[in-house]
Amino acid sequence: MSVKSAEPPTEVDVILVKAGRTKIRYAAALLHDDGVRLAVRAPWAGDGVRDFGFVRFEAGDVFTEYYWRDRWYSVKEVRTDAGVLKGWYCDIARPAVLTGTELVVEDLDLDLWRSADGTDVRRLDEDEFAESGLAGRDPEAAAAAVAALEELERLARGDGFTGLLE
Repeated sequence: MSVKSAEPPTEVDVILVKAGRTKIRYAAALLHDDGVRLAVRAPWAGDGVRDFGFVRFEAGDVFTEYYWRDRWYSVKEVRTDAGVLKGWYCDIARPAVLTGTELVVEDLDLDLWRSADGTDVRRLDEDEFAESGLAGRDPEAAAAAVAALEELERLARGDGFTGLLE
């Protein structure tokens, strides 16, 4: 007789969905899951270097990613392979869903960046969000996305941001 283990997984596949398609899928170590917030850690999963002008993501970078089942965003702490904090990249997304070992997150195009020293906080991809048509297809989701961006920006410009990650 076999007994199913109640042990949580130690590794998950993070699946980022955008516009109904899988944008990227990568393995990550599951660090924490309290039933509401999950934390995972993974190396930079992109191809090559992604240079935004204000930050570069590249081989060796390590992402500690925080997802919520009840919030419309995720926060990704970005460090170099030497452990130097670059900052936080935040995705506005539907609440995360963990099924078995698959952590699925639907990206809603809006993003926010906060530099390591907190002096550079910027909204990103508002044009992509407008072009996505979400406001017409799903006005409630669009409103939740905008509210999440506003909440994150307020926290990023104040003292409450890193409290999200404790």
